[in-house]
Amino acid sequence: MTSWKELETRLEKGQTIDKMEMALLQAERRRWRDVLTRLVAIIQSLAERNIPMRGSSDRLYQPNNGNFLKEVELMARFDPVLKQHVADVERGARHATYLSKDIQNELIDCIGEKIVHYMLREIKLAKYYSIILDCTPDLSHVEQLSVIVRIVAADDTDTPKIKEHFMGFLEVESSTGESLSNLILKRLEEFNLPFEDCRGQSYDNGANMKGKVKGVQARLLKKNPRALFVPCGAHTLNLVVADAAKSSTDALSYFGYLQRIFTLFSASTQRWAILKHHVQTTVKSWSDTRWESRISSVQAVRFQTAEVRDALLEVREKATDSMVITEAQSLAEEVGSYRFTICSIVWYDMLAKIHHVSKALQSVSMQLDVALNLLRKTVDSLVSYRSTGFASAQVSARDLCEEINVDTVLKQKRLRKTKRQFSYESPDEPEGDALKKLEISFFNVIVDASVTSLQERFKLLGDVQDKFGVLINFPNLTEEELAQECETLSNTLSQGDHKDFDGRELALELNNFQALPKAGMTTMEILNHLKEKKLEEVFPNMWVALRIAVTLPVTVASAERSFSKLKLLKTYLRSTMSQERLNGLALMSVNQEVSSQISFDDTINTFAIRKSRIVKF
Repeated sequence: MTSWKELETRLEKGQTIDKMEMALLQAERRRWRDVLTRLVAIIQSLAERNIPMRGSSDRLYQPNNGNFLKEVELMARFDPVLKQHVADVERGARHATYLSKDIQNELIDCIGEKIVHYMLREIKLAKYYSIILDCTPDLSHVEQLSVIVRIVAADDTDTPKIKEHFMGFLEVESSTGESLSNLILKRLEEFNLPFEDCRGQSYDNGANMKGKVKGVQARLLKKNPRALFVPCGAHTLNLVVADAAKSSTDALSYFGYLQRIFTLFSASTQRWAILKHHVQTTVKSWSDTRWESRISSVQAVRFQTAEVRDALLEVREKATDSMVITEAQSLAEEVGSYRFTICSIVWYDMLAKIHHVSKALQSVSMQLDVALNLLRKTVDSLVSYRSTGFASAQVSARDLCEEINVDTVLKQKRLRKTKRQFSYESPDEPEGDALKKLEISFFNVIVDASVTSLQERFKLLGDVQDKFGVLINFPNLTEEELAQECETLSNTLSQGDHKDFDGRELALELNNFQALPKAGMTTMEILNHLKEKKLEEVFPNMWVALRIAVTLPVTVASAERSFSKLKLLKTYLRSTMSQERLNGLALMSVNQEVSSQISFDDTINTFAIRKSRIVKF
């Protein structure tokens, strides 16, 4: 008993026999945690800036040992912890250095896992979510599927906020609708996210994604009818401009001239220097797929017509190649023509109206009702522009032609035609006035094509919004109309016996909700109003319906942004990196706000569990 009491006293005072050994063990543990904390910080810093880590050598103080080891060497010059660690590694006192490529991969994977867990916690708290998918081939010719999850975060303390979380890339073996749908369902199962809580899906306009029978959206709708499909608004606007450009021969010719101007100057550094000497904004290439290329290419010529023409004339004077001289002369005559000037003004006015909407649609916080309202205003603007746009374009074109001292006469271009054998083969009587013909065959055609394409291509978006329109139009509805539309919305968000909310109760709540501070509020503004006034428990059905409406995506712009990160990460010199390393680096690079909130201690604890060894005797 005396011995036992003595041991108890020593344990309480920390004076046992193995006190020194325990102190050494704790000191060694703290030292390794300090080392790993610095290594994790270096990895996060490099990954967030998309800087490659490895070099051709994996040893310290070698010329080409990569940015990771160079950062370790730099910090070792000023930090005592890393200085001691590097010194031990150099003299061979440490067998475990934690500086190898394998340790890099494990730390990257640990950080990526913590980021995913943090985002999954937010998604599960929000309950309802939408998925955004898009595919692109990487530099090693592997099809990568970007997975984005959109939620409305509405914690107890914070105001509701729309968030789109990048969940990583998936390697795609087959681009069919069946393969892609199975791939995303498998990933959601790995995330432990029930697909029954998905309320929206948004893809581009590819047939394998939006197909009504075998597309991804059709297959997912069979599993969950409440996962409403919303086509990407930005891609659809891109197709609207493409439809307008292809609807008229003069429009196609105009963009052909723009491409020829860019090709002429970009093919030679000397010619490009001449262009930069004359203009403030250089000419841009025109592309079918890049959203920003059209307005940029037209803008450079629209406001610098005289400067571009002077640059072409200087190229003609200084060139020694007959092909270049002929091309520069031809383009200078076309750029200075009355027809080209009118086309530039018309196209810029139209693209400026559409470009503003396209930029707004790409915002993460964009909502379905706001997007549809912007599109309707765009249609009204184009309809109004059709009646006055061509006349105003003529006035601006005359002023511009007077500045560059060219005639404001539009000549009719005539081509010899094959003689017809019979009278019924002759075409309609051509329009004699060249200016009137340009208005009919160019201006009216592209404006009408844009309006028609906008109305047709966004019909599906309007159908989805019509189902949720009762949430913002309820003050203008009668009780009968309100009850009917609420029941329709409730049936839309139901599967079997499961309903997100009761339609009759929603109608009663909307009928009794008279606390709007102003008319014409959006769904997000009403949601914030409910949260601010703490009315989510008073109007529970309305609270759920508004959250689902705001969760629905409008574009896949976030997936397109992740592709920009993919191009920075998987370059020519990094084309052999594994999929796990690519995902870890992409998660840190895209989700920098989340990455900064991850604790170093949590990452090191996960790493320690993975590296623990069980010794069996």
